[in-house]
Amino acid sequence: MDDFSFLDLIWTIIIVYALFVVIMMLFSIVADLFRDRELSGWAKAGWIILLIVFPLIGILLYVIVRHKGMIERASAQQAAAKAEFDSYVKETAGSGGAAQEIAAAKSLLDSGAISQDEFDALKSKALS
Repeated sequence: MDDFSFLDLIWTIIIVYALFVVIMMLFSIVADLFRDRELSGWAKAGWIILLIVFPLIGILLYVIVRHKGMIERASAQQAAAKAEFDSYVKETAGSGGAAQEIAAAKSLLDSGAISQDEFDALKSKALS
């Protein structure tokens, strides 16, 4: 059995890292292919076949040929995710919870805009 030298360890780490990078690029490209609404199904199938048969050449060609579209689709996806998150935060934080609803109902009761029965109904609704 041969000795496993330090250089063999470094070489193995480099190879594993390179394989990881290639696999991540393949996943990224396939995800980008399915996100693209302008590309036909046949073109998508052709790109996937090229990526399976010649992965390194396919990755390089895809990045060279379709780099601008990849950037635009990634930016659009990030903007949509940010807008969805912002909407969620505004919806969650904007309501203020039950305490704010009860305080608003109490101020309406004090001003005479609602009756005691309506206040009680609003309070029970806010607490449920």
